[in-house]
Amino acid sequence: MTSTIITNIPQVSTHSLIANWQSATWQDYLNYRDNPDLQTVRYRLFFNINQLLITDMGGEGLNHSRFTELISLVLSLWSMQFSGQELTSCGRTLLEKPDTRAASPDLVFYLGADIPVWQKGEKRAINLDQWRVPDLVGEIADTTLSSDLDEKKRLYAALGIPEYWVVSVRARQLFVFLLQEDGKYKESLQSLAFTGLEINLLDQALEQINQGQPNTRVAAWVVDQIQKNIPQNTSEEIS
Repeated sequence: MTSTIITNIPQVSTHSLIANWQSATWQDYLNYRDNPDLQTVRYRLFFNINQLLITDMGGEGLNHSRFTELISLVLSLWSMQFSGQELTSCGRTLLEKPDTRAASPDLVFYLGADIPVWQKGEKRAINLDQWRVPDLVGEIADTTLSSDLDEKKRLYAALGIPEYWVVSVRARQLFVFLLQEDGKYKESLQSLAFTGLEINLLDQALEQINQGQPNTRVAAWVVDQIQKNIPQNTSEEIS
């Protein structure tokens, strides 16, 4: 991690995106967020107190995209068929805690009501001073696993997000972290937001994607496996 301060940002191109965490101010972050030269560029912003990261979505790869869509599809099917929970997906939307923190996770899920609603004239971000935090956020980690398990994990914990998922593209493995009373994440073998959903099923699903199976076929397989195990679950686990 470098300690270069970013000030007086000039015209910005994709070649000047910040691929590593660097020292910065909130105003530096806003300069990037609102720079018209970046409005058509696919990029993601992260800011934590005095550190800024900008990643280029165009370099994330095929499996990154497929894993992201698979997780969203499986959780949507789970919510519709088994949990009875209303689920809203807002992946890659900017989450902002003004003046202190911002992030654009690959996965953003709200359960139940009281979900953010964009109003005309507002910035295209979820202001966490106005709306509650998501129930779960996640990162699909290909080349970013180190940061996802370190800086980003600390960022999401500081935002107070109850559950954080990291999907390792290369290992085809899902890591689940639950926020503790001390404000830190602890790894868990079970999801709090999606109680009863077997994490190992998602690991197996990711492996099938890696083998070239279509997303819908893999999602259907997950649903079939869940249905087979329902008699072994309590009604509380799937309600």
